[in-house]
Amino acid sequence: MLIDSHCHLQFQVYSEDRKEVIEKCLSKDMFLNIVGTQKDTSKKAVDLASAYENFYATVGVHPIQHTATAVIEENTSFISRGEEFDEDFFEDLIVTGQVIGIGETGLDKYHIPEGEAGNIAFEKQKILFKKHIAFARKHNLPLIVHVRDAKNAEESSTHEDVFEILEEEWKENGNIKGVLHCFTGNIEQAKRYIDLGFYLGFGGVITYPNKGNKYVNGSLADVIDSIPLEKILTETDAPYLSPKKYRGGRCEPWMVEEVVDFIAERKEMDVDKLNDIIENNFRELFSLSLL
Repeated sequence: MLIDSHCHLQFQVYSEDRKEVIEKCLSKDMFLNIVGTQKDTSKKAVDLASAYENFYATVGVHPIQHTATAVIEENTSFISRGEEFDEDFFEDLIVTGQVIGIGETGLDKYHIPEGEAGNIAFEKQKILFKKHIAFARKHNLPLIVHVRDAKNAEESSTHEDVFEILEEEWKENGNIKGVLHCFTGNIEQAKRYIDLGFYLGFGGVITYPNKGNKYVNGSLADVIDSIPLEKILTETDAPYLSPKKYRGGRCEPWMVEEVVDFIAERKEMDVDKLNDIIENNFRELFSLSLL
């Protein structure tokens, strides 16, 4: 089965043809994890998951939604709401039985104001992230973690801030499971997350020509060569980050097959065998065998 461990099929961009996109996903016998970014998109994720077999939901407040700011992302733009974490609201979603994870949560230096306002916003993100961690632990659910570096090349990598929080959590409360969504870090960071018990999600970015940055030496594909396949998940982040073959257009969950093909070619292995491994990883992280 094809696995898209992170997509936003409930977003408004699919409002006119969502049914057709879903039918294509169903025809390819897919598992989908539909990821919430705030209260309303979390509720819509749960509603979609309730309607289709092998569709699941995760719920939470994206770090950029915690501070009101203008966001421009590929072909979309919006004003984030400055939404708080409403634990009672998310408790009600969990009791539906459709929720398999908590998030999208994490830290984002890319979409915050400059200067002191940005510092304040980032500190609020840390508090929000810790609330998600506590909530995930309370319900024994994995985290879906978002990490994005700043536009300013002088800033330190946001991964270091995430490590600080996760390692503190590890020391105080023990292991917590999760996945680093759309991982674009380096080999050392990848291994550090794996040591903490996390999986790494790879999407369409892995198919792009390597441009490099100050944080990553070599290509993202080099990370794949350096970590166990048993710690890899495939995803799209649809409607964003279409794989190279479809780049410039709206991403759809079924396009994850391009990610699988790329990884299989890189690892010189059979696509079906890789899909089996990814499915096992997905089931293991999200405890689907227990549902």
